[in-house]
Amino acid sequence: MKSKLLGLAAILLGATSIGAVQGAEFRPVTDAMLSKPDKADWLMLNRTYDEQRFSPLDQITPTNVGQMQLAFVRGLPPGTNESTPIVYDGIMYVIAPGASIQAIDATNGDLVWEYFRNYPKEMADTIGGPLLSRSKSLAIYQDMIYFTAPDGFVVAIDAKTGKLRWETKVQDFRDKTQHTGGLIVADGKVISNRTCEARVGCFISALDALTGKEAWKFYNTAGEGEPGGDTWGDVPTEKRAASSWGLPGSYDPARKALYWAIANPKPYTRLKRHGSAAGVSDKAPADLYSNSTVSLDVETGKLKWYYQHLPGDDWDTDHVHERTLVRTRIAPDPKFVKWINPKIKAGEERDAVIAVSEGGGIWALDQTSGEFLWATPWPLDVPNFQISKIDVETGRTYINYDAVFKKDGDKTLTCFFNIRSYWSTAYSPVTNSLYIPYNDACMEGTALTENAIGFSKRNGVMRPGIDPNTFLGISKVDLSTGEIKRIYSQAAPGNGSALVTGGGVLFWGDMNRRFHALDANDGKVLWEVPLGGMIETSTISYAVGGRQYVAVMTGDGQSGSGGPLGMAKTFKPPRGQNAIYVFALPQAK
Repeated sequence: MKSKLLGLAAILLGATSIGAVQGAEFRPVTDAMLSKPDKADWLMLNRTYDEQRFSPLDQITPTNVGQMQLAFVRGLPPGTNESTPIVYDGIMYVIAPGASIQAIDATNGDLVWEYFRNYPKEMADTIGGPLLSRSKSLAIYQDMIYFTAPDGFVVAIDAKTGKLRWETKVQDFRDKTQHTGGLIVADGKVISNRTCEARVGCFISALDALTGKEAWKFYNTAGEGEPGGDTWGDVPTEKRAASSWGLPGSYDPARKALYWAIANPKPYTRLKRHGSAAGVSDKAPADLYSNSTVSLDVETGKLKWYYQHLPGDDWDTDHVHERTLVRTRIAPDPKFVKWINPKIKAGEERDAVIAVSEGGGIWALDQTSGEFLWATPWPLDVPNFQISKIDVETGRTYINYDAVFKKDGDKTLTCFFNIRSYWSTAYSPVTNSLYIPYNDACMEGTALTENAIGFSKRNGVMRPGIDPNTFLGISKVDLSTGEIKRIYSQAAPGNGSALVTGGGVLFWGDMNRRFHALDANDGKVLWEVPLGGMIETSTISYAVGGRQYVAVMTGDGQSGSGGPLGMAKTFKPPRGQNAIYVFALPQAK
């Protein structure tokens, strides 16, 4: 393993500007700074612990956003690109495709340093080589940058030089465990998630941020003899798999609580996991803690509470990704919301956890207790929705058993499927609204238990009956009333993350290379520009020297790119165009 600090080239290209941008002394990033970051910085995947993806920067507004210009573009090496950069004190830290780390000047893209690892060649036989690495984010704390490397190590890198500070092996790629998630630093610990094929790799990990020593490990599935263990029936503990493969969770420093999402159980179908459709309950809990929100004590990793969104999944539904924390007036309107807890006092202020599933649906839960507040199908209610009902008194969910595979050869169409994925939602405290980009897709499948995943056929399809010109939508959801408004539609799919700013602008990019600026109130298009490739996740905003920048990355994801393009077949964007694009208003003369 090696790190290289660029010598004379760095002096010529970057060191002069970096001295002006970052200053002679590196200011360590403290717990207080992570809890309340400077509005100029973007210190984690979704900027803040609450995962709101709201930038308070307001220099760019609906009035002047049409004047934005390209500040710089920087090419990136080949490989999968599913990550989001972070920015601190004028330096952007990026996971470069191929699983290296770059530090660049956030005003012009000049390289400051680059960190490389020598990856084992045998990785290609199990999880693929470094070109297929899928880590979603970096983290920063004190004077270190943290990276979940594809070889199973969590790595700490000196933020000033790119030199290795420590590394800890947390998993073995030989058992097909992969770092496909991200990480945050909370309470002095590096918290990370991953995908897995067996329980040995299905966990959320916490390491001491200064030393790399393991602090705790939470297994995503309940084992035999443990609380919730009976929800798996007679499946042996070692075969109880449910990954936390997607976006990292959120954190509340006051409650010392993490809020993390766990995805579907594996194999995907009840027939394959349990031998029959009735081998596990049709109501929660079933196959814990799959398709659940879990709240963990950050100090110990112990479970505080859980809520299961879908019991005993049959379709790879994925109730995973960020859990957005908001304080909001709770007044769900029955005109808009299907399931409402009758015990809540309408109009009271609550600290809520908001969950939006890949399979559709929005849930609001109480942060402290996990109490069910309200839920509704999203983006709309359909007969073949994954959930048949929710007991509003208890919040207990029921799977749509009519759509469950009962025997090999059964066919089903369930909605929704990969409607959103590792591209983040955004919340504006100004409008009290959550903004959700989505592709209007369902899943058609045929059961076959002899196949490893339990399907002989499994495809994403456009929801039957829709206008293909409206395949892509952006929802604006009022988190007080639950009203869902579709404020934007187009034919081209997208997997760009939403970003909403204090200036009232919603930024988002699509797979047809268009980077858009919309009015956060009504979705009106204010500005758009074609880029060199498909826009992947990544949308952020930061400031250097009082100038606001908006950045986005282009390139290819894996199934998150191939799936939507396979449904919207008329679009043929260029593939593999990995780059960083950064925009800003013209500088005053």
